[in-house]
Amino acid sequence: MFKKMPKEDLVFSVINTFIMVFMIVICLYPLLYVLFASLSDSNLLISYRGLLLKPLGFNIDAYKKVIANQNIIIGYRNTIFYVVTHTALALVLTVFGAFVLSRRKFMIKNIMMGMIAFTMIFGGGLIPTFIMMKSIGLYDNIFAMIIPGSISAYNLIVMRTSFAAIPVSLEESVKIDGGNDLHVLWNIVIPLSKAIIAVMALFYGVGMWNEWFRASIYLRNRNLYPLQLFLREILISNSTDSMMTDSSSSSASDREAIAESIKYATIVVSTVPVLFVYPFLQKYFVKGIMIGAIKG
Repeated sequence: MFKKMPKEDLVFSVINTFIMVFMIVICLYPLLYVLFASLSDSNLLISYRGLLLKPLGFNIDAYKKVIANQNIIIGYRNTIFYVVTHTALALVLTVFGAFVLSRRKFMIKNIMMGMIAFTMIFGGGLIPTFIMMKSIGLYDNIFAMIIPGSISAYNLIVMRTSFAAIPVSLEESVKIDGGNDLHVLWNIVIPLSKAIIAVMALFYGVGMWNEWFRASIYLRNRNLYPLQLFLREILISNSTDSMMTDSSSSSASDREAIAESIKYATIVVSTVPVLFVYPFLQKYFVKGIMIGAIKG
């Protein structure tokens, strides 16, 4: 195959392949490092320096401690609830908002688009937002994780552009048969926009799965904490004592080694669900973004 290429194309292909392989390695190695470290013997891991290309020994005690930790179970339960409800609400609002703004006869759509774009540059600030959230009763409430951020201005603009690219003739065929705008949305727009909707679901879902900052500000009840907030406690605050009750008689160095393995295992446990979901939506990703990038 390479023999048939012109010299310039051959050089470009070789350089491009080298760059892509390099990018794959630097993106994949941190994931493999965390995985190998979580499966390694804690005492061997704490004293090891250098590249980690395979587990040092094999030990899954860290995973047993993580899975048995009540905080992780609570975090998983809350995060799954937040992701499902927030993503569903965000998709409904974004779809309806994008559909309205994509209507050619909607007279004030340019004014509304300008107002939406304005929010991408300027915001009210953290303190006014906190005061508002507390005044409307969302402080220390599950809806503090669901309602704020239900519509992303960027996602709305991308979806609006995708909807605007749908041929007018298809919409007019529904109107001729006596349909209204809701029939156009349900029978024409949504079936032709599955790719962009899947991409938006991925954006909203992953964003909520990784959300911890909002929870750290608005939630005080630990039973409402998402998984990422517990993960932050473990990684930054070294809050691993609750998972080492059976190691109380161990030396300080052994406890430090076990805590290090627990941190890596917690990262893997909190990341695996997203890694499993992504391949099912990846086929829509490039197509959806490209459709949303076409000027309507």
